[in-house]
Amino acid sequence: MSFTAAHLYFEELEVGKEWLSAGRTITEADIVNFAGLSGDFNPIHVDHHFASQSPFRRPIAHGMLVFAVASGLGVYCPPVRTLAFLGVREWHFRGPVFPGDTIRIRGKVMEKTIRGRGRRGEIVWFRQILNQEDRIVQEGTLITLVEARGPHRQGPSSTELEE
Repeated sequence: MSFTAAHLYFEELEVGKEWLSAGRTITEADIVNFAGLSGDFNPIHVDHHFASQSPFRRPIAHGMLVFAVASGLGVYCPPVRTLAFLGVREWHFRGPVFPGDTIRIRGKVMEKTIRGRGRRGEIVWFRQILNQEDRIVQEGTLITLVEARGPHRQGPSSTELEE
């Protein structure tokens, strides 16, 4: 996938602006596939009998699975010309996600710092992962590197807009 005219440049992101993503339902298949991919077969995720005796009374999704799915939702919330994921400043796991729960993310631009002689910039995001009841299940601060228009780059030409 390449960037489109709808993908925002660094300069177009405003501190304080918020977005809310579409939803994505977490399935048992997601949990089993993530266990296989990650090697994390903790019984709280994959053993129904064990999980039935836990405080949650049923299996829960891996926290990192939920984080990864939310990362995918963030690609379009908003669509940004992201060049790299630079880091996690802090992250908190606030509540469980169960198979059948639908998550979405709320993202807010907290800080912007220009880099690379104006060709790119760092964006500090505050992200919350919400379940279908709008309860926060995870939240924290992430940092991405975003393409900028740069000191000599202009907006799209009229021929690019016609295409």
